[in-house]
Parts: sequence; structure tokens; C-alpha cells
Amino acid sequence: MSEHPEHPDRRHHYTEEEVAHEVAELETKSATAARIFDLRRIIGGLFVVYGVIVTITGITDSRSAIDKAQGVNINLWTGIGMLLLGLFFLAWLKLRPTPPPLPPEDLPEERQGD
Repeated sequence: MSEHPEHPDRRHHYTEEEVAHEVAELETKSATAARIFDLRRIIGGLFVVYGVIVTITGITDSRSAIDKAQGVNINLWTGIGMLLLGLFFLAWLKLRPTPPPLPPEDLPEERQGD
């Protein structure tokens, strides 16, 4: 059997600055993802879209469809309610955005020996 020449150590030793930079970059990406996928945005958006559809259906309902609901234009009222709920969620998102994560130096230190 032939012997393989020894390969130099291929492991990369990271400096503290490189590790800190990577951690900061990942925290930024994580905060961005948290803001993008905030449930208030998803729920509010869906309620607004479906609210518009149901409201338009309610506006264009025939007299016979309204008579089936005992004279109440249920599509119109449900659509308006959905629109209001969706707008509430989106306003809540705008007024109370997801807070950015704390920088590592501002995080409370874990207590030792508790």
C-alpha cells in the first residue's frame, strides 16, 4: 500500500472578532425574519383580502340571496367585520412593531450558583 502524504491541518480557527461578526449578522437576519413573518401581518393581510372579497359579494348580492338570510345582507356585514378586524391587526403591527433584539452586551448575565 502506498502511503498518503500528510495533509496540513485544514481546520480554520476563528478569531473572536470573526465569531462576533457572524453572530451579529445572524441576529440581524433573525430579526428581519421575525418582522417579516409576524403573525399580525399574516392574519391582518388575510382578513383584509377575504374581507374585500366578501364585501364585494355582499354589495352584489341578489334580493333572493338576502331573503334567504331573513332580510339581512350577511355577506356585506361579515365582509365589513373582516375588513375591520384585518385593519385592526395591521394598525396594531404599525403602532407596536416587533422590537429589535437586544445587543449581546445589553443582555442580562446569567447568575452563577443560584
